[in-house]
Amino acid sequence: MVHYNVKKFTELTTEELYDIIASRESVFVVEQNCPYQETDGVDREATHLWLEEEGAIKAYLRIFMKNESTVQIGRVLTTERGKGYGGDLLHRAVEYIEENIKPAIIFLEAQTYATGFYEKEGFVSFGEVFLEDGIPHIKMQKKL
Repeated sequence: MVHYNVKKFTELTTEELYDIIASRESVFVVEQNCPYQETDGVDREATHLWLEEEGAIKAYLRIFMKNESTVQIGRVLTTERGKGYGGDLLHRAVEYIEENIKPAIIFLEAQTYATGFYEKEGFVSFGEVFLEDGIPHIKMQKKL
């Protein structure tokens, strides 16, 4: 059975934090062959959302304030593709943001190959493509 989790940093158990960091490193550092400082200090201020099944993280993202009127979504990942975990979690994250934070804008920086994934949830690309850690990204936003 799939279980949905939403926790502030201070609510995470050490086991949950370990599993989150391990999942992010597995996808972003190992799978995408992208060495970078994964722990960036943002986690302490973020709300962490993830779906797990049988104790394993299947999808994860974090949300945090970019500025007074904008929430940012980041570190979006799925550990198993094609099962709908990512889309389900993104939808739940947008609902959580709309109901609990009520910003004017939800912002993210998407890997360019994934723009269609975010467009399904109402995000729109803007600006120029840029490289982050050697991977093409584009800014996207959803106005509320």
